[in-house]
Amino acid sequence: MEPDFTESYTKEMRTIDLYRANVVALYLFAIVILAYGIPFYFLWSTQDFISIMKDSFGGNIISAPLLIFLIMIVGIVLHELIHGITFSIYAKHGFKSIKFGFLVKMLTPYCHCKEPLKVNHYIIGALMPGMILGIIPALISLITGNIFLLLFAIFFTGAAAGDFLIVKLIWKEDRSSMVLDHPSEAGCYILKKI
Repeated sequence: MEPDFTESYTKEMRTIDLYRANVVALYLFAIVILAYGIPFYFLWSTQDFISIMKDSFGGNIISAPLLIFLIMIVGIVLHELIHGITFSIYAKHGFKSIKFGFLVKMLTPYCHCKEPLKVNHYIIGALMPGMILGIIPALISLITGNIFLLLFAIFFTGAAAGDFLIVKLIWKEDRSSMVLDHPSEAGCYILKKI
């Protein structure tokens, strides 16, 4: 039987300011550039830079800006899709509980889970895009010397700044609490048993 979240739980709103999230993203980009870029430099600085660029972009540096733009657009869509897929794994009603949209005022796509999840499950869903599109490509770039993957990893780790801030809001919550996505704000409700 599904719990009655209106009577047996208290509802506490937790949101982040999207403007603040963008400022945090800029700081995060700087940190990530150093964290990923310094090891990349030391591992691959003995290589010819032009050769690394050609190898990274399939031999065609001229079309690189268009390729980067297209892949970033696809990556943004993938970021939200990864949230949705991960949340749906833990949601009772699966993918039917997932809604995608776009906040025009902030030019930000979003993924919204319409049912509450356990704190740990929500954290996993929030962090998964940063892992799959940020940290994993960064590690692969360090192994392969692919500068495109390095740039991709930097961008998508920074793009997860809002997700990291939301996780920070709920990190210390009791694991028996539930988290419900806020339907129109960047944040969530913490549902605590009375």
